[in-house]
Amino acid sequence: MKQSKVLALAGVTLLAAGFLAACSGSKPNTKSGSSDSSNTFNYIYETDPENLNYLTSSKAATTDLTANVIDGLLENDQYGNLVPSMAEEWTVSPDGKTYTYKLRKNAKWYTSEGEEYADVTAEDFVTGLKYAADNKSETLYLVQDSVKGLKDYISGKIDFSEVGIKAVDDHTVEYTLNEPESFWNSKTTMGILYPVNKDFLKNQGDKFAQATDPTSLLYNGPFLLKSLTSKSEIQFEKNPNYWDKENVHVDAVKLSFYDGQDQGKPAEQFSQGALTTARLFPTSATYEKVEKDFKDNIVYTPQDASTFLVGTNIDRQSYNHTAKTSEAQKTSTKKALLNKDFRQALTFAFNRESYASQINGKDGADKLLRNLYIPPTFVQAGDKSFGDLVKEKVVTYGDEWKDVDFSDGQDGLYNENKAKAEFAKAKEALKADGVEFPIHLDIPVDQTATSKVQRVQSLKQSIEKTLGTDNVVIDVHQLSKDEVTNITLFAPSAAEEDWDISDNVGWSPDYQDPSTYLDVIKPGGENTKTFLGFDGTDNAAAKQVGLDEYTKLVDEAGAEKQDLNKRYEKYAAAQAWLTDSALLIPVTSRTGRPTLTKVVPFSAPFAWSGAKAREAASYKYMKLQDEPVTTKDYNSAQEKWNKERAESNKKAQEELADHVK
Repeated sequence: MKQSKVLALAGVTLLAAGFLAACSGSKPNTKSGSSDSSNTFNYIYETDPENLNYLTSSKAATTDLTANVIDGLLENDQYGNLVPSMAEEWTVSPDGKTYTYKLRKNAKWYTSEGEEYADVTAEDFVTGLKYAADNKSETLYLVQDSVKGLKDYISGKIDFSEVGIKAVDDHTVEYTLNEPESFWNSKTTMGILYPVNKDFLKNQGDKFAQATDPTSLLYNGPFLLKSLTSKSEIQFEKNPNYWDKENVHVDAVKLSFYDGQDQGKPAEQFSQGALTTARLFPTSATYEKVEKDFKDNIVYTPQDASTFLVGTNIDRQSYNHTAKTSEAQKTSTKKALLNKDFRQALTFAFNRESYASQINGKDGADKLLRNLYIPPTFVQAGDKSFGDLVKEKVVTYGDEWKDVDFSDGQDGLYNENKAKAEFAKAKEALKADGVEFPIHLDIPVDQTATSKVQRVQSLKQSIEKTLGTDNVVIDVHQLSKDEVTNITLFAPSAAEEDWDISDNVGWSPDYQDPSTYLDVIKPGGENTKTFLGFDGTDNAAAKQVGLDEYTKLVDEAGAEKQDLNKRYEKYAAAQAWLTDSALLIPVTSRTGRPTLTKVVPFSAPFAWSGAKAREAASYKYMKLQDEPVTTKDYNSAQEKWNKERAESNKKAQEELADHVK
C-alpha cells in the first residue's frame, strides 16, 4: 500500500486491536491463501442485519459486515492515520472546500464468487451518493449539510447534476463542500460515501443488498460475504483478487450467533479452539475456572469512543409494556421526566460502578466507566482535553457539578447526598403540579441476555435504594430480544418507543469531530427517537426541557470553521448543557472488557471514528497467532504501539500540507 499520503486523526485513543508485530513468544499465524482453519478468525455476533445496504443503513449490525467487503476512498491504518484505499492520492483546495481524489486503476468490482465484474470508477461514487439521497439514507445527516447543493436536491429544489460531486474522469472524483471541514476525510470511511456500480444496481432493483443474499452485492473490499443464516452463522472469505491482498492476513471469517444467555459459552468455545477471541463475563458461574485456566492470558481492552447511555423518554406515546395501572401514573411519570431536578436525581442515584460490575466484575468495573457522552479525550484544545473544557463550563450551572470528575475509568456521578437533594427539589415542584408518587419508570430488557438482566436489576436496586421506593419504582420488563429491539433501536417512529428509561442506547462516532455526537440529538436529528423518545423539530416536550437552547449552542459551535480550539470550546459548552440537563446518563464505553484472544496485539486498524475500525469488526491487517496472547505481552505491545503511534501521527501531521493545492 502507498503510505506517503496520510492524515492523522487528532485526539484518538487506543481500541482493542492495532499493532504490526507480535510481542508474544508464540509464532504469528500469517499464512496467505491457505484453507487451514487455524487461519480463520472465529468470533460471535449478537444481532442480525436488517439488510446489507451500506449506502442507507446506520445500524452497526449492517456496517460491521459491509465495512469488510466494501472499500471507500480512505481507510485507517494501525496507528489511526487515514491512508489510501480506493483513492490512491488526494488534494484539497486552498479554501478547504474542494477535495479531489485520484482513484487507483487496479480497483475492481467482484461478485460474491470472486468473478471480476467491472472497474471501480469515479462515477460509482456519484451513483452511490445519489442512491443514498434518493432512498433517504439513515446517514444523510453526515453529508447533507456538507456537500454543496445536496440538501437542496433532497428537498427537490435542484437537479442532482448541480450537487457538489462529479466524476472529472474515470479515475478522478471531486467533492465541493459548502464550508471547509477539517474532518471531511474521516467521513469517507462511512458507508454513505462508498461507491456502487450503476449497472449492477439497476439490474438488482429492489433485491439490492438483501440481508441473507450475498449475491445481491458487488465487492471491492478485502473479503467476500459467502453466507448469512439468521440467528446462526455469517461467513466471509478473503477476496483473492483484492488490490491490497498482501495486507489481508486472515483467510476466512466465521461469526456465530450468540444470544448472551450462557455467559460461560464464549470462554468455553475459546478453550476448545472454536473462537479466536472471547469476551469474558466475570459474574458468570464458570469464571473462576476461566481465571484458573487462563490466569496469564486475560487482557482488558482499552476504552474506545463508543458510549452507552441510559436515555429518558420525554414524550412517551405507547404503553404496551408497562406496569402503570392508571392514566394518573402515566401523567405523573411524564411530568417527572420533564423535570431537570428529577432527572439529575436519577443520575446521581445510579451506582454505575455496580452496573458495570455486572459486565466486568467488581475488580474490572472501573475499566468501562464513562462520565460524558463525548469521551473526555476525544479532541484537544491547546493543552486542555475536551473533558477539561466541559468541566469549566458545567460548573456554572450549579454547585452539584463543582467536584465531579469527568475522567474515564471511575464513577464521577454517583452521589447519594446529591441525589436526595435534587429529588427533594423535584418532589416539591412535582407535588405542586399534582404528581402522584411513587413515580413508576418502565425499562425493557432482553430476558435471554443474562448480563443485561443483571445490569438492569443493578440500576433498579441502586436508584430505589437511594431515592426510596415510596418515591421511585423501576419496573423491569423482561422481553424477547426481538421485542426489545422493536420498541427501542428498531422502532419505526417515536410512537413505538415503548419505555420510560432505556439502556438500549449508545453511539459510536462517525467522524473525528464533536458534532458527530451532538448533532444527532438536536430536534430533527437522527437519534432523538432512540435516545429521547421524540421525532421532528417541533416537539412540545423537547421545547419544555430546553433543547432549543441546546440546538443554539450546537449550531454556534458548528459555525466556527477556522479556529479548532474555539470550535471545541463551543462544543464543550453544548456538552456541558447536555450534562446538566441529565437527559442522558453516560454509563460505559463499548470496550474495556476482559478478553481472551489469539489476535496479534494491535495488528488491526485503529480509529475512534468511522466504520472500518470498530473492535473485532474490521479484519483487514489483522494477524492471528497460534497461542493465546499473554497479559504481559499485550501490555508490552500496547506500550510499544503508543510510542510508534505518536511518531506516526506526528509524521502524518507534518505531511498534511502536501494535500493543499
